[in-house]
Amino acid sequence: MSQHTIAVFGEALVDDFITEQVVGGAPFNVARNLAAFGVATLMVTRIGADKNGALLRNEFTRFGMSEAALQIDEREATGRVVVERDASGHRFIILPDQAYDYVETVPALQALADAQPQVIYFGTMAQRHEQSRSTLRAMLEASKAQRYLDLNVREGQVTERIAHESLKLADIVKVNEDELQDLFKWYTHTQPADMRDACQTLMRTFDLQGLIVTLGERGAMHFAADGTVTANHECHAPERIVDTVGAGDAFSAVFLFGQSQGWPLSLTLARANAFAGAICGISGAVPADIGFYTPWIARWREGAIA
Repeated sequence: MSQHTIAVFGEALVDDFITEQVVGGAPFNVARNLAAFGVATLMVTRIGADKNGALLRNEFTRFGMSEAALQIDEREATGRVVVERDASGHRFIILPDQAYDYVETVPALQALADAQPQVIYFGTMAQRHEQSRSTLRAMLEASKAQRYLDLNVREGQVTERIAHESLKLADIVKVNEDELQDLFKWYTHTQPADMRDACQTLMRTFDLQGLIVTLGERGAMHFAADGTVTANHECHAPERIVDTVGAGDAFSAVFLFGQSQGWPLSLTLARANAFAGAICGISGAVPADIGFYTPWIARWREGAIA
């Protein structure tokens, strides 16, 4: 496997179902998947010196991940999202002032300098506080790495301003269909008749190298700066969908892995779709058994899609 390093910046947290605690956070999901694929992964985050923090550190150990950019906060608690079950499904309560809001700049820059990553992955939720947001900006300014933005528009957590600034900082952006509609509403101010033309307009507005739109069971599309559109519409939904948590994170991880391996773009999209579909067939965002990854890696080495 490639020895390229990928840095992942953002929240590592615990989804608290009251009766059980499940490790999560979109960036941490991506980082764990990358590590399982054999990628040298630098997870830049901050956790508390508490019980939930210990759960997160266990995941670093389980996936063989470096703790070089893991910060421990003696005051703020490890990130936590309270999940309440109701008649309509689940309600997520994202708590304020969590450890991941306070990622310090100096140790993050030192870890970045030591690792020299080829790609920096970042999202938007960990930018809600000025401290972590300024640390991310400093990292991006200090590195020539490709910048991959997984745009997560969460009501009450991510403002249009943060989304706009993030888009201006990115080279490649991944969105789902709902998030794409938010971008159209904010920046084209119309309901576009032709999605391809509208996406190219967005790319010119933010000077992007690539825009990825995930379409759920209908696959994904990649828009390049030169106007080329690459699509994969194969359906890889499992026979029984357990939940869709982490599917987008799985897609990002395989896309970044494929880039590091030099896979053709069309093949990368196909494999990312297939793996994201498989994640929908298990409970949670990341497999409980590391062995889940073994047949995927073996098949990819043999040239198969899934």
